[in-house]
Amino acid sequence: TYAKGASVLKQLVAWVGQEEFMTGVRAYFGKHAWANTVLADLLAELEAASGRDLSAWGQMWLETSGVNTLAPEIQTDGDGVITSFAIRQSAAETEPTLRAHRLAIGFYDRETDGRLVRTRREELDVEGELTDVPALVGTAKPALILLNDDDLAYAKVRLDPTSLATATDALRDIAESLPRALVWGSAWDGARDGETPARAYVRLVLANIGAESDSSVVQTLLRQLATTLEFYVTAPAQAEAKQAAAEGLRKLAVSAEAGSDSQLQFVKAFASLAASADHLDAVAGVLDGSAAIPGLELDQDLRWELVAALAAGGRIGRDRIDEELSRDRTSTGQCAAALAMAALPTPEAKAEAWRQVVETGELSNAVQQAAINGFIRVHDASLIAPYAEKYFEAVPGIVAERTHALAQQIVVGLYPARQTTAATLERTDAFIAGLGDEQGALRRMMLENRDGVARALRAQAADR
Repeated sequence: TYAKGASVLKQLVAWVGQEEFMTGVRAYFGKHAWANTVLADLLAELEAASGRDLSAWGQMWLETSGVNTLAPEIQTDGDGVITSFAIRQSAAETEPTLRAHRLAIGFYDRETDGRLVRTRREELDVEGELTDVPALVGTAKPALILLNDDDLAYAKVRLDPTSLATATDALRDIAESLPRALVWGSAWDGARDGETPARAYVRLVLANIGAESDSSVVQTLLRQLATTLEFYVTAPAQAEAKQAAAEGLRKLAVSAEAGSDSQLQFVKAFASLAASADHLDAVAGVLDGSAAIPGLELDQDLRWELVAALAAGGRIGRDRIDEELSRDRTSTGQCAAALAMAALPTPEAKAEAWRQVVETGELSNAVQQAAINGFIRVHDASLIAPYAEKYFEAVPGIVAERTHALAQQIVVGLYPARQTTAATLERTDAFIAGLGDEQGALRRMMLENRDGVARALRAQAADR
Protein backbone atom coordinates (compact mmCIF):
# COMPACT_ATOMS: atom_id res chain seq x y z
CA THR A 1 0.00 0.00 0.00
CA TYR A 2 1.00 3.64 -0.32
CA ALA A 3 0.90 3.99 3.47
CA LYS A 4 3.28 1.07 3.96
CA GLY A 5 5.57 2.41 1.24
CA ALA A 6 5.76 5.80 2.93
CA SER A 7 6.43 4.17 6.29
CA VAL A 8 9.18 1.94 4.91
CA LEU A 9 10.87 4.93 3.27
CA LYS A 10 10.75 6.73 6.61
CA GLN A 11 12.30 3.65 8.21
CA LEU A 12 15.08 3.67 5.62
CA VAL A 13 15.86 7.29 6.46
CA ALA A 14 15.98 6.41 10.16
CA TRP A 15 18.15 3.35 9.49
CA VAL A 16 20.88 5.22 7.63
CA GLY A 17 20.42 8.65 9.26
CA GLN A 18 18.81 11.83 7.91
CA GLU A 19 22.01 13.56 6.78
CA GLU A 20 23.49 10.37 5.39
CA PHE A 21 20.29 9.70 3.48
CA MET A 22 20.39 13.15 1.86
CA THR A 23 24.08 12.73 0.99
CA GLY A 24 23.41 9.34 -0.57
CA VAL A 25 20.42 10.59 -2.55
CA ARG A 26 22.42 13.51 -3.94
CA ALA A 27 25.17 11.13 -5.02
CA TYR A 28 22.61 8.79 -6.56
CA PHE A 29 21.00 11.52 -8.66
CA GLY A 30 24.37 12.87 -9.69
CA LYS A 31 25.77 9.52 -10.75
CA HIS A 32 22.66 8.32 -12.60
CA ALA A 33 21.33 11.51 -14.16
CA TRP A 34 19.37 10.77 -17.37
CA ALA A 35 19.75 7.02 -16.83
CA ASN A 36 17.60 4.11 -15.76
CA THR A 37 18.31 2.57 -12.36
CA VAL A 38 17.35 -0.26 -10.06
CA LEU A 39 16.91 -0.26 -6.29
CA ALA A 40 20.42 -1.60 -5.78
CA ASP A 41 21.84 1.61 -7.28
CA LEU A 42 20.15 3.74 -4.63
CA LEU A 43 21.06 1.39 -1.80
CA ALA A 44 24.70 1.37 -2.90
CA GLU A 45 24.93 5.15 -2.52
CA LEU A 46 23.17 5.06 0.84
CA GLU A 47 25.59 2.36 2.01
CA ALA A 48 28.55 4.48 0.96
CA ALA A 49 27.20 7.56 2.73
CA SER A 50 26.16 5.85 5.96
CA GLY A 51 28.50 2.90 6.36
CA ARG A 52 25.44 0.71 6.92
CA ASP A 53 25.18 -2.70 5.24
CA LEU A 54 21.97 -2.60 3.18
CA SER A 55 22.51 -5.82 1.24
CA ALA A 56 19.54 -7.51 2.91
CA TRP A 57 17.40 -4.42 3.42
CA GLY A 58 15.49 -4.53 0.13
CA GLN A 59 14.64 -8.21 0.46
CA MET A 60 13.65 -7.82 4.10
CA TRP A 61 11.35 -4.86 3.60
CA LEU A 62 10.20 -4.98 -0.02
CA GLU A 63 10.01 -8.68 -0.86
CA THR A 64 8.26 -10.02 2.23
CA SER A 65 4.75 -9.36 3.51
CA GLY A 66 3.31 -8.92 6.95
CA VAL A 67 3.98 -6.63 9.86
CA ASN A 68 6.01 -7.32 13.00
CA THR A 69 4.86 -6.74 16.55
CA LEU A 70 7.20 -5.19 19.11
CA ALA A 71 6.48 -5.52 22.83
CA PRO A 72 8.44 -4.29 25.85
CA GLU A 73 9.60 -6.74 28.51
CA ILE A 74 10.41 -4.82 31.67
CA GLN A 75 11.51 -5.82 35.15
CA THR A 76 11.87 -3.44 38.10
CA ASP A 77 13.01 -3.62 41.71
CA GLY A 78 10.99 -2.65 44.75
CA ASP A 79 11.77 1.02 44.21
CA GLY A 80 10.49 1.04 40.64
CA VAL A 81 13.96 1.13 39.09
CA ILE A 82 14.35 -0.79 35.84
CA THR A 83 16.56 -3.86 36.26
CA SER A 84 15.92 -5.34 32.82
CA PHE A 85 14.51 -3.90 29.59
CA ALA A 86 14.15 -5.77 26.31
CA ILE A 87 12.05 -5.58 23.16
CA ARG A 88 10.50 -8.81 21.91
CA GLN A 89 9.75 -9.03 18.20
CA SER A 90 7.20 -11.43 16.77
CA ALA A 91 5.51 -12.16 13.46
CA ALA A 92 2.43 -14.01 12.28
CA GLU A 93 2.88 -17.74 11.73
CA THR A 94 1.91 -17.33 8.09
CA GLU A 95 4.39 -14.46 7.58
CA PRO A 96 7.29 -15.33 9.91
CA THR A 97 9.88 -12.76 8.81
CA LEU A 98 11.63 -10.89 11.63
CA ARG A 99 13.12 -7.60 10.44
CA ALA A 100 15.70 -5.08 11.55
CA HIS A 101 14.11 -1.87 12.83
CA ARG A 102 15.49 1.51 13.81
CA LEU A 103 13.22 3.02 16.42
CA ALA A 104 12.98 5.30 19.42
CA ILE A 105 11.70 4.52 22.90
CA GLY A 106 9.96 7.38 24.67
CA PHE A 107 9.59 7.76 28.44
CA TYR A 108 6.66 9.94 29.55
CA ASP A 109 5.98 11.32 33.03
CA ARG A 110 3.78 13.89 34.72
CA GLU A 111 4.86 17.51 34.98
CA THR A 112 3.77 19.68 37.89
CA ASP A 113 1.19 21.34 35.64
CA GLY A 114 -0.45 17.97 34.94
CA ARG A 115 0.86 17.49 31.42
CA LEU A 116 2.26 14.13 30.38
CA VAL A 117 5.57 14.91 28.68
CA ARG A 118 8.50 13.00 27.23
CA THR A 119 11.39 12.92 29.66
CA ARG A 120 13.73 10.58 27.79
CA ARG A 121 14.24 9.31 24.25
CA GLU A 122 16.43 6.32 23.41
CA GLU A 123 17.06 5.45 19.75
CA LEU A 124 18.40 2.01 18.83
CA ASP A 125 18.40 -0.90 16.39
CA VAL A 126 16.05 -3.80 17.05
CA GLU A 127 16.99 -7.10 15.43
CA GLY A 128 15.96 -10.70 15.97
CA GLU A 129 13.49 -12.07 18.47
CA LEU A 130 14.82 -10.29 21.56
CA THR A 131 16.81 -7.07 21.81
CA ASP A 132 18.18 -6.00 25.18
CA VAL A 133 18.27 -2.28 25.94
CA PRO A 134 20.95 -1.91 28.63
CA ALA A 135 20.94 1.89 28.36
CA LEU A 136 17.60 1.96 30.20
CA VAL A 137 18.67 -0.26 33.09
CA GLY A 138 19.06 1.71 36.31
CA THR A 139 16.51 4.37 35.41
CA ALA A 140 13.18 4.86 37.15
CA LYS A 141 10.27 3.31 35.31
CA PRO A 142 8.13 6.14 33.96
CA ALA A 143 4.36 6.45 33.89
CA LEU A 144 4.20 5.56 30.18
CA ILE A 145 6.66 3.83 27.87
CA LEU A 146 6.09 4.22 24.14
CA LEU A 147 7.92 1.96 21.72
CA ASN A 148 8.41 3.42 18.24
CA ASP A 149 8.06 6.96 19.50
CA ASP A 150 8.29 9.43 16.59
CA ASP A 151 6.89 6.65 14.36
CA LEU A 152 10.18 5.68 12.73
CA ALA A 153 9.41 1.97 12.25
CA TYR A 154 6.73 0.09 10.32
CA ALA A 155 5.51 -2.19 13.10
CA LYS A 156 2.77 -2.80 15.60
CA VAL A 157 3.74 -1.94 19.16
CA ARG A 158 2.32 -3.01 22.49
CA LEU A 159 1.87 -1.07 25.71
CA ASP A 160 2.85 -2.63 29.03
CA PRO A 161 0.02 -2.74 31.63
CA THR A 162 1.29 0.32 33.51
CA SER A 163 1.47 2.36 30.31
CA LEU A 164 -2.03 1.31 29.24
CA ALA A 165 -3.38 2.36 32.64
CA THR A 166 -1.59 5.70 32.36
CA ALA A 167 -2.96 6.21 28.86
CA THR A 168 -6.49 5.51 30.05
CA ASP A 169 -6.13 8.08 32.82
CA ALA A 170 -4.14 10.71 30.97
CA LEU A 171 -3.67 10.26 27.22
CA ARG A 172 -5.53 13.54 26.74
CA ASP A 173 -2.75 15.26 28.72
CA ILE A 174 -0.11 14.61 26.04
CA ALA A 175 -0.04 17.84 24.07
CA GLU A 176 1.61 16.48 20.92
CA SER A 177 -0.68 14.70 18.47
CA LEU A 178 1.87 12.14 17.17
CA PRO A 179 2.51 10.28 20.44
CA ARG A 180 -1.22 10.33 21.14
CA ALA A 181 -1.86 8.79 17.72
CA LEU A 182 0.76 6.12 18.38
CA VAL A 183 -0.83 5.22 21.71
CA TRP A 184 -4.28 5.13 20.11
CA GLY A 185 -2.97 2.81 17.40
CA SER A 186 -1.18 0.55 19.85
CA ALA A 187 -4.24 0.19 22.07
CA TRP A 188 -6.49 -0.55 19.09
CA ASP A 189 -4.11 -3.17 17.72
CA GLY A 190 -3.89 -4.83 21.13
CA ALA A 191 -7.67 -5.12 21.44
CA ARG A 192 -8.16 -6.15 17.81
CA ASP A 193 -5.45 -8.81 18.03
CA GLY A 194 -6.88 -10.26 21.24
CA GLU A 195 -3.88 -9.36 23.39
CA THR A 196 -5.48 -6.74 25.63
CA PRO A 197 -9.05 -6.65 26.97
CA ALA A 198 -11.51 -4.97 24.64
CA ARG A 199 -13.21 -3.18 27.51
CA ALA A 200 -9.89 -1.55 28.39
CA TYR A 201 -9.89 -0.02 24.91
CA VAL A 202 -13.48 1.15 25.40
CA ARG A 203 -12.49 2.89 28.64
CA LEU A 204 -9.48 4.49 26.96
CA VAL A 205 -11.59 5.94 24.16
CA LEU A 206 -14.38 7.27 26.34
CA ALA A 207 -11.95 8.87 28.78
CA ASN A 208 -9.79 10.61 26.18
CA ILE A 209 -11.55 11.13 22.86
CA GLY A 210 -13.02 14.41 24.04
CA ALA A 211 -9.57 16.01 23.88
CA GLU A 212 -9.10 15.19 20.19
CA SER A 213 -9.97 18.05 17.86
CA ASP A 214 -9.13 16.52 14.48
CA SER A 215 -12.40 15.39 12.90
CA SER A 216 -10.85 12.44 11.06
CA VAL A 217 -9.20 11.17 14.26
CA VAL A 218 -12.49 11.38 16.15
CA GLN A 219 -14.30 9.60 13.32
CA THR A 220 -11.74 6.78 13.26
CA LEU A 221 -11.85 6.33 17.02
CA LEU A 222 -15.65 6.21 17.07
CA ARG A 223 -15.67 3.64 14.27
CA GLN A 224 -13.18 1.50 16.18
CA LEU A 225 -15.17 1.93 19.37
CA ALA A 226 -18.31 0.69 17.61
CA THR A 227 -16.47 -2.34 16.23
CA THR A 228 -15.03 -3.14 19.64
CA LEU A 229 -18.41 -2.96 21.34
CA GLU A 230 -20.14 -5.01 18.66
CA PHE A 231 -17.57 -7.75 18.15
CA TYR A 232 -14.63 -7.71 20.58
CA VAL A 233 -16.24 -7.21 24.00
CA THR A 234 -17.09 -10.60 25.46
CA ALA A 235 -20.71 -11.46 24.68
CA PRO A 236 -22.08 -11.54 28.27
CA ALA A 237 -20.76 -8.01 28.88
CA GLN A 238 -21.77 -6.40 25.59
CA ALA A 239 -25.14 -5.00 26.66
CA GLU A 240 -23.69 -3.35 29.76
CA ALA A 241 -20.66 -2.05 27.86
CA LYS A 242 -22.84 -0.55 25.14
CA GLN A 243 -25.10 1.09 27.71
CA ALA A 244 -22.11 2.64 29.49
CA ALA A 245 -20.57 3.76 26.20
CA ALA A 246 -23.84 5.36 25.11
CA GLU A 247 -24.00 7.30 28.36
CA GLY A 248 -20.39 8.40 27.95
CA LEU A 249 -21.04 9.56 24.40
CA ARG A 250 -24.15 11.47 25.48
CA LYS A 251 -22.07 13.37 28.03
CA LEU A 252 -19.40 14.05 25.43
CA ALA A 253 -22.01 15.41 23.02
CA VAL A 254 -23.34 17.81 25.64
CA SER A 255 -19.88 19.00 26.72
CA ALA A 256 -18.38 19.30 23.22
CA GLU A 257 -17.87 22.69 21.63
CA ALA A 258 -21.22 23.92 20.34
CA GLY A 259 -21.54 23.45 16.60
CA SER A 260 -18.28 21.50 16.28
CA ASP A 261 -17.71 18.42 14.15
CA SER A 262 -16.96 16.48 17.32
CA GLN A 263 -20.33 17.39 18.79
CA LEU A 264 -22.10 16.09 15.68
CA GLN A 265 -20.06 12.89 15.65
CA PHE A 266 -20.71 12.23 19.34
CA VAL A 267 -24.45 12.69 18.81
CA LYS A 268 -24.47 10.23 15.91
CA ALA A 269 -22.40 7.68 17.84
CA PHE A 270 -24.67 8.03 20.87
CA ALA A 271 -27.77 7.56 18.75
CA SER A 272 -26.36 4.41 17.16
CA LEU A 273 -25.99 2.81 20.61
CA ALA A 274 -29.18 4.13 22.19
CA ALA A 275 -31.22 1.16 23.43
CA SER A 276 -32.51 2.00 26.91
CA ALA A 277 -35.70 3.97 27.48
CA ASP A 278 -33.70 6.90 28.86
CA HIS A 279 -31.37 7.03 25.88
CA LEU A 280 -34.16 6.65 23.34
CA ASP A 281 -36.00 9.48 25.10
CA ALA A 282 -32.90 11.62 24.62
CA VAL A 283 -32.73 10.77 20.91
CA ALA A 284 -36.41 11.56 20.48
CA GLY A 285 -35.91 14.84 22.31
CA VAL A 286 -33.16 15.93 19.96
CA LEU A 287 -35.29 14.99 16.95
CA ASP A 288 -38.45 16.81 18.04
CA GLY A 289 -36.59 19.74 19.60
CA SER A 290 -37.78 19.20 23.15
CA ALA A 291 -34.24 18.36 24.30
CA ALA A 292 -32.16 20.28 21.79
CA ILE A 293 -28.38 20.36 22.25
CA PRO A 294 -27.02 23.93 22.00
CA GLY A 295 -25.13 24.49 18.75
CA LEU A 296 -26.23 21.25 17.11
CA GLU A 297 -27.65 21.79 13.62
CA LEU A 298 -30.51 19.40 13.02
CA ASP A 299 -30.25 18.96 9.25
CA GLN A 300 -31.97 16.23 7.25
CA ASP A 301 -29.01 13.85 7.38
CA LEU A 302 -28.94 14.00 11.17
CA ARG A 303 -32.71 13.65 11.32
CA TRP A 304 -32.41 10.36 9.45
CA GLU A 305 -29.67 9.17 11.84
CA LEU A 306 -32.01 9.83 14.75
CA VAL A 307 -34.99 8.22 13.01
CA ALA A 308 -32.92 5.09 12.35
CA ALA A 309 -31.88 4.99 16.00
CA LEU A 310 -35.49 5.23 17.15
CA ALA A 311 -36.50 2.55 14.64
CA ALA A 312 -33.77 0.16 15.78
CA GLY A 313 -34.79 0.78 19.37
CA GLY A 314 -38.42 -0.05 18.65
CA ARG A 315 -39.58 3.43 19.58
CA ILE A 316 -41.20 4.18 16.20
CA GLY A 317 -42.77 2.19 13.38
CA ARG A 318 -43.32 2.30 9.65
CA ASP A 319 -45.75 5.24 9.81
CA ARG A 320 -43.18 7.52 11.43
CA ILE A 321 -40.55 6.49 8.89
CA ASP A 322 -42.98 7.22 6.06
CA GLU A 323 -43.68 10.60 7.63
CA GLU A 324 -39.97 11.41 7.59
CA LEU A 325 -39.71 10.23 4.00
CA SER A 326 -42.43 12.70 3.04
CA ARG A 327 -40.04 15.45 4.17
CA ASP A 328 -37.20 14.09 2.06
CA ARG A 329 -38.08 12.55 -1.30
CA THR A 330 -34.47 12.56 -2.49
CA SER A 331 -32.51 9.43 -3.35
CA THR A 332 -30.71 9.89 -0.02
CA GLY A 333 -34.06 9.88 1.72
CA GLN A 334 -35.10 6.68 -0.05
CA CYS A 335 -31.94 4.95 1.18
CA ALA A 336 -32.33 6.27 4.72
CA ALA A 337 -35.94 5.10 4.85
CA ALA A 338 -34.96 1.64 3.61
CA LEU A 339 -32.35 1.41 6.36
CA ALA A 340 -34.79 2.50 9.05
CA MET A 341 -37.49 0.08 7.85
CA ALA A 342 -35.03 -2.82 7.89
CA ALA A 343 -33.79 -1.81 11.34
CA LEU A 344 -37.20 -2.20 12.98
CA PRO A 345 -36.69 -4.86 15.68
CA THR A 346 -39.46 -7.25 14.65
CA PRO A 347 -39.32 -10.61 12.89
CA GLU A 348 -41.67 -9.22 10.24
CA ALA A 349 -39.39 -6.28 9.41
CA LYS A 350 -36.34 -8.52 9.14
CA ALA A 351 -38.23 -10.99 6.96
CA GLU A 352 -39.34 -8.22 4.60
CA ALA A 353 -35.82 -6.83 4.31
CA TRP A 354 -34.47 -10.32 3.61
CA ARG A 355 -37.14 -10.87 0.97
CA GLN A 356 -36.32 -7.63 -0.84
CA VAL A 357 -32.56 -8.11 -0.74
CA VAL A 358 -32.11 -11.85 -1.13
CA GLU A 359 -35.23 -13.34 -2.64
CA THR A 360 -36.48 -10.77 -5.15
CA GLY A 361 -33.43 -8.66 -5.91
CA GLU A 362 -35.72 -5.72 -6.60
CA LEU A 363 -33.57 -2.99 -5.05
CA SER A 364 -30.98 -0.72 -6.60
CA ASN A 365 -27.37 -0.90 -5.42
CA ALA A 366 -27.68 2.03 -3.04
CA VAL A 367 -31.05 1.04 -1.57
CA GLN A 368 -29.95 -2.58 -1.23
CA GLN A 369 -26.86 -1.57 0.73
CA ALA A 370 -29.01 0.60 2.99
CA ALA A 371 -31.45 -2.25 3.59
CA ILE A 372 -28.57 -4.58 4.44
CA ASN A 373 -27.19 -2.03 6.91
CA GLY A 374 -30.61 -1.81 8.52
CA PHE A 375 -31.10 -5.57 8.63
CA ILE A 376 -27.89 -6.12 10.61
CA ARG A 377 -28.52 -3.15 12.91
CA VAL A 378 -29.82 -4.95 15.97
CA HIS A 379 -29.52 -4.54 19.72
CA ASP A 380 -30.26 -8.24 20.09
CA ALA A 381 -28.36 -10.45 17.64
CA SER A 382 -30.75 -13.36 18.25
CA LEU A 383 -33.30 -11.50 16.11
CA ILE A 384 -31.30 -12.29 12.97
CA ALA A 385 -29.76 -15.58 14.11
CA PRO A 386 -32.32 -17.65 12.12
CA TYR A 387 -30.92 -16.18 8.90
CA ALA A 388 -27.42 -17.60 9.36
CA GLU A 389 -28.14 -20.90 7.63
CA LYS A 390 -30.38 -19.19 5.08
CA TYR A 391 -27.40 -17.05 4.14
CA PHE A 392 -25.20 -20.02 3.26
CA GLU A 393 -28.02 -21.60 1.29
CA ALA A 394 -28.70 -18.42 -0.69
CA VAL A 395 -25.16 -17.28 -1.52
CA PRO A 396 -24.43 -19.64 -4.46
CA GLY A 397 -27.54 -18.51 -6.31
CA ILE A 398 -26.90 -14.85 -5.49
CA VAL A 399 -23.38 -15.00 -6.91
CA ALA A 400 -24.57 -16.81 -10.02
CA GLU A 401 -27.48 -14.49 -10.79
CA ARG A 402 -26.61 -10.99 -9.57
CA THR A 403 -24.06 -8.47 -10.74
CA HIS A 404 -20.74 -8.54 -8.93
CA ALA A 405 -21.49 -5.35 -7.00
CA LEU A 406 -24.90 -6.51 -5.79
CA ALA A 407 -23.62 -9.99 -4.96
CA GLN A 408 -20.67 -8.61 -3.02
CA GLN A 409 -22.96 -6.43 -0.93
CA ILE A 410 -24.92 -9.51 0.09
CA VAL A 411 -22.00 -11.90 0.56
CA VAL A 412 -20.16 -9.45 2.81
CA GLY A 413 -23.03 -7.53 4.38
CA LEU A 414 -25.34 -10.40 5.32
CA TYR A 415 -22.63 -12.80 6.50
CA PRO A 416 -23.63 -13.83 10.06
CA ALA A 417 -20.73 -12.00 11.69
CA ARG A 418 -22.84 -11.20 14.74
CA GLN A 419 -23.19 -14.91 15.44
CA THR A 420 -19.71 -14.98 16.93
CA THR A 421 -19.41 -18.69 17.62
CA ALA A 422 -17.29 -21.66 16.70
CA ALA A 423 -20.33 -23.00 14.86
CA THR A 424 -20.22 -20.02 12.49
CA LEU A 425 -16.57 -20.79 11.73
CA GLU A 426 -17.33 -24.45 11.13
CA ARG A 427 -20.21 -23.64 8.79
CA THR A 428 -18.03 -21.17 6.91
CA ASP A 429 -15.22 -23.70 6.59
CA ALA A 430 -17.63 -26.26 5.18
CA PHE A 431 -18.93 -23.72 2.68
CA ILE A 432 -15.42 -22.75 1.56
CA ALA A 433 -14.43 -26.41 1.22
CA GLY A 434 -17.26 -26.88 -1.27
CA LEU A 435 -16.19 -24.06 -3.60
CA GLY A 436 -14.66 -24.85 -6.97
CA ASP A 437 -11.40 -23.49 -8.35
CA GLU A 438 -13.33 -21.10 -10.58
CA GLN A 439 -14.93 -19.40 -7.55
CA GLY A 440 -11.85 -17.52 -6.42
CA ALA A 441 -13.59 -14.20 -5.81
CA LEU A 442 -16.24 -15.80 -3.60
CA ARG A 443 -13.58 -17.80 -1.77
CA ARG A 444 -11.67 -14.62 -0.95
CA MET A 445 -14.75 -12.85 0.39
CA MET A 446 -15.67 -15.83 2.54
CA LEU A 447 -12.13 -16.16 3.89
CA GLU A 448 -12.22 -12.50 4.89
CA ASN A 449 -15.63 -13.01 6.49
CA ARG A 450 -14.27 -15.97 8.40
CA ASP A 451 -11.23 -14.03 9.55
CA GLY A 452 -13.49 -11.42 11.11
CA VAL A 453 -15.29 -14.00 13.24
CA ALA A 454 -12.06 -15.76 14.20
CA ARG A 455 -10.57 -12.41 15.24
CA ALA A 456 -13.69 -11.56 17.25
CA LEU A 457 -13.52 -14.89 19.09
CA ARG A 458 -9.87 -14.27 20.03
CA ALA A 459 -10.67 -10.76 21.18
CA GLN A 460 -13.63 -11.90 23.26
CA ALA A 461 -11.51 -14.60 24.89
CA ALA A 462 -9.05 -11.90 25.99
CA ASP A 463 -11.87 -9.78 27.43
CA ARG A 464 -13.25 -12.31 29.90
